[in-house]
Amino acid sequence: MTMEYKNEMEQLCGMFTDSEKEKIMSAFGLAMKSVEGMKRGNDRPFIEHPIGVVRILVDEVGLGADSVTAYLLHEATRFDKGLFANAEKDYGSRIAGMADSLNKISAIRPKDTRLEAENYRKLIISYSSDPRVVLIKLADRLEVMRNLDLLPKQSRERKNTETLMLYIPLAHQLGLYRLKSEMENLYFKYSDIVHYREITNKLKATERSRQNLVTAFINPLKDKLTACGIKYELKARTKTAYSIWKKMQAQSVPFEGVYDVFAIRFIIDSPPDHDTEKDLCWRVYSLVTEEYEPDVSRLRDWLSKPKPNGYESLHTTVKNKEGEAIEVQIRTRRMDDIAENGFAAHWAYKGIKRAKSMDEWLASVKKLLENPDPSVSGTAIKSIDDVLVYTPAGDLRRLPKGACVLDFAFEIHSNLGLKCCGAKVNGRIMSIRELLHTGDVVEIMQNKNQKPAADWLNFVVTPKAKAKIRQKLNEEESKHAAAGRELLQRRLKNWKKEVDDDLMNEICKRFGYKTSTDFLSALGTESFDIADLKEFLDEYFSSEEDASRHDALENAESGGHGNEDIQGGNGSGDGYITIGKLNDIGYSFAKCCNPIYGDDVFAFVTRNGGVKIHRMSCPNAARLIENYPYRIQMVKWKDTAPAANFQVNLKIVAEDELTNGQYILDEAGKHGVSIRSFSMEDHYSGKNKSGTVVKMQVSVKSNQHLDRFVSGLKKLDGVKNVVRVKQS
Repeated sequence: MTMEYKNEMEQLCGMFTDSEKEKIMSAFGLAMKSVEGMKRGNDRPFIEHPIGVVRILVDEVGLGADSVTAYLLHEATRFDKGLFANAEKDYGSRIAGMADSLNKISAIRPKDTRLEAENYRKLIISYSSDPRVVLIKLADRLEVMRNLDLLPKQSRERKNTETLMLYIPLAHQLGLYRLKSEMENLYFKYSDIVHYREITNKLKATERSRQNLVTAFINPLKDKLTACGIKYELKARTKTAYSIWKKMQAQSVPFEGVYDVFAIRFIIDSPPDHDTEKDLCWRVYSLVTEEYEPDVSRLRDWLSKPKPNGYESLHTTVKNKEGEAIEVQIRTRRMDDIAENGFAAHWAYKGIKRAKSMDEWLASVKKLLENPDPSVSGTAIKSIDDVLVYTPAGDLRRLPKGACVLDFAFEIHSNLGLKCCGAKVNGRIMSIRELLHTGDVVEIMQNKNQKPAADWLNFVVTPKAKAKIRQKLNEEESKHAAAGRELLQRRLKNWKKEVDDDLMNEICKRFGYKTSTDFLSALGTESFDIADLKEFLDEYFSSEEDASRHDALENAESGGHGNEDIQGGNGSGDGYITIGKLNDIGYSFAKCCNPIYGDDVFAFVTRNGGVKIHRMSCPNAARLIENYPYRIQMVKWKDTAPAANFQVNLKIVAEDELTNGQYILDEAGKHGVSIRSFSMEDHYSGKNKSGTVVKMQVSVKSNQHLDRFVSGLKKLDGVKNVVRVKQS
């Protein structure tokens, strides 16, 4: 039987060159080996399916040897991925690329085709790097539909629905009307057998009357057509059962109420000259409308301006002597071949040398796929620049080109977007900024302590993500502004100063804030050092308080001693610490070591009068203490921990990224640690990967809070070390 199938394949490929046949038979051999032992529903060998598809490709769609080879290679490699290893070397990049695209399309498993039909049609097109891929897939689906009864009931229903929502619209879009009509009728047969039989039986019962109508219609025209030297063939083109059923449903009429059940088609013999073809068609139109009354509102001229898919014809509707409406279609034989079967099949039938013509047609197919005809209702596919991404459950989501993980999170749900801290993309942990590509499977990771940041707006692209981020930022800004206002009022009371609207405008102008709300929000988030405000106000008022503070500072710098410890003004505005020997002096935390509540710290008085708080373990501590001992002041944290959080940068060295990423985020949630930023990158020792480095900025309440979190991190499998690093 194997030899029988090989002989059949060789006969199908009789029109190809010897080198083309050699590639085809090589791919066919791989397919035979790959599906060996597999059966169809009728207990026949599965290889009969690929042979049937090749027959459609060659005889009905008219594609060439490369397409046949690519299809057979696809059938071989979708069951045995290992066979694809040498595909490009053995068959060339174009054939291997088409086979790979077909494999991707075959892996699509729509969850609910009716709801997301346009997305799945677009996914098919996105995978079709070569326009022939779509044509091959249509031929494959036609063969499946012709043998649908061989499939189990559940598979049959799924294939039937996919055909209606995905492949029939694509066939229509490309002008493959014969293929489209057959798939429509097969869909109707398997989805609604009762109405299918009812309509097909009525078509059979009324066939004789339609023939009589055609005869009565043409008799008055025969002599006129002959006198004009016009040679033609007359056909009665009957609508498909499915098309009739759709009209019955749309118009709420019975079978007898569908007046255009069939059309009379003139197929004219004409030289292959476009002007001559148009002239002959319009001459036939004139003869028909002289004999019968035309309905000018139903005239459709696709001769002067063919459809984007290449369809050319002249349509009109006339009334006969009995007042019956008859649809009339007028076209040449070339036009009829193209209208029924597409350009490629027309060339195949005529034996035309196809190399250049095929390239031109494939270019038009690509254009059609990228810019579908909007007149094809319900099948127009928007820009193919979009990105189609799967959820872990298999749902398909469409995003604009340039969309990232964070865009996808907001597409799923607003709250998921607001808490998103990364994602697993095809099993690998990625940051929220990672760009997505068609076919990616994305699982969003979230952290309950995560909050949106203003810089998110710099890399998200979807309107929904931008709107939700802005909304949340505005809410947060209002909260921070309220906290900042309270802080400012408290500090102004301590400083015995007042700030009116004019002075607030001066403050905003001095520190580069657009509005007072922006400034107050910066105070509330501790991103503005309140010590700078105090310095500005001191200069602004030139008060005696400023002079006395200057004297105190000079005394401290010259080694003078005070008798008591006074709480200093924190640069963050909360008075966390007590500084010895200085009266009410503003301070801020050094960025080189980034102290937090509970750290062993000291104060360093700078030349401009400001005070910086350093950790004892700071890299600069030894140099400052040795070179400037007179500027060093002892510091004591208040007994009550501050309400505000402190930001700390951590560096985690781990063995791998697949498990540690999510575990780290879970550990943060367990300890109530808010993550401000999170990134992962491979770590290399020479040219070899030795592990993964995680960099993260977190907000904690104290060094004890941090120690508990770090201790938990060090206990995680694969974590080698955790260290605090300098704030960037």
